Amino acid sequence: MIRHLGSSLTDVTYVFDEPTIGLHPHDIERMNGLLLRLRDKGNTVLVVEHKPETIAIADHVVDLGPGAGTDGGTVSFEGTVAGLRASGTLTGRHLDDRATLKKAVREPAGALEIRGADRHNLRDVDVDIPLGVLTVVTGVAGSGKSSLIHGSIPGSGEVVSVDQSPIRGSRRSNPATYTGLLDPIRKAFAKANGVKPALFSANSEGACPNCKGAGVVYTDLGMMAGVSTTCEECDGKRFEASVLEHHLGGKDISEVLAMPVTEAEAFFREGGARTPAAHRVLTRLADVGLGYLTLGQPLTTLSGGERQRLKLATHMGDKGGTYVLDEPTTGLHLADVDQLLALLDRLVDSGKTVIVIEHHQAVMAHADWIIDLGPGAGHDGGRVVFQGTPGDLVERRDTLTGRHLAQYVGR
Repeated sequence: MIRHLGSSLTDVTYVFDEPTIGLHPHDIERMNGLLLRLRDKGNTVLVVEHKPETIAIADHVVDLGPGAGTDGGTVSFEGTVAGLRASGTLTGRHLDDRATLKKAVREPAGALEIRGADRHNLRDVDVDIPLGVLTVVTGVAGSGKSSLIHGSIPGSGEVVSVDQSPIRGSRRSNPATYTGLLDPIRKAFAKANGVKPALFSANSEGACPNCKGAGVVYTDLGMMAGVSTTCEECDGKRFEASVLEHHLGGKDISEVLAMPVTEAEAFFREGGARTPAAHRVLTRLADVGLGYLTLGQPLTTLSGGERQRLKLATHMGDKGGTYVLDEPTTGLHLADVDQLLALLDRLVDSGKTVIVIEHHQAVMAHADWIIDLGPGAGHDGGRVVFQGTPGDLVERRDTLTGRHLAQYVGR
């Protein structure tokens, strides 16, 4: 952005896809200033964004919806920010949402001690992370949050770490295969029809021989970009015709994989298709806000935020006592943040310790304990500048985080 600000070019169209990811509220203020300067140079600036602070500076807003997945795909509103607030769309209704500080925070059941942490820019940090509560580690971008947590809390059987590394998976992978959901579904189909489970995998015996279970046929055009066309033999259903003659609860395997998570959760909950093992996985997917994804949707079509939540849903079934989440609000709409907070509460109330590296003020306000790193970034950071309850942080207001959180909660 700085490079383009120094450029002599004007009348350029810039497209930014969620530029606030990983940024502290203080950094978002500076980012907004850069976006406005790019515009004022005589350029067009398009921003795909969820953060209300960035939506607020827009000259023109295009709101897509009304929901997600098959419930979305249409322009719900187009106009000014003031018009968006009055529009009644999901974004408009939640644009001015502000979380409030908890009236009472949970009492810790012990502490996880970190001593002498000096990874990257950390300055021999000593800190105690309370157990059995929701702890938020915050600070400006580059202050040392990930270095402190990921460098000092090693992954083990007791620690479930959901970081921002990309999930592995090809265009043959989908939510059903990645989460292990397909296994109980295949077994349920096999039991209901007296055949082998392998028939109900598009990567195994039941695959369409023409497209090898991909549903599409890829054609390499040499020097030009390849093209894909829907398989004419299976009509994109990925399975042999004989496999589709087998049913569970009145549906074949291709119809089940075409279901959104919410529909599949009801389908496997009761009746002839009741499958508790599948229902448990589907409930977790719905809990992390992925109810609109279809079970057979290729992982390559998922956004970064969707992939992070898919990882979280997968790990929620693990036996670990401590969960470390790295910016779980990435890619989340304003309306989905409340659902995430409820999920974090359920994890803590079930006896887990939840440590969240996060910049979102709603998550900070909802925390039982906050560890704030800073005061700046890089060599200006690496120190713990505050540790305590969100209420104490707001009252003191002597850190960048404290000032922005106080402003957010209206103090």
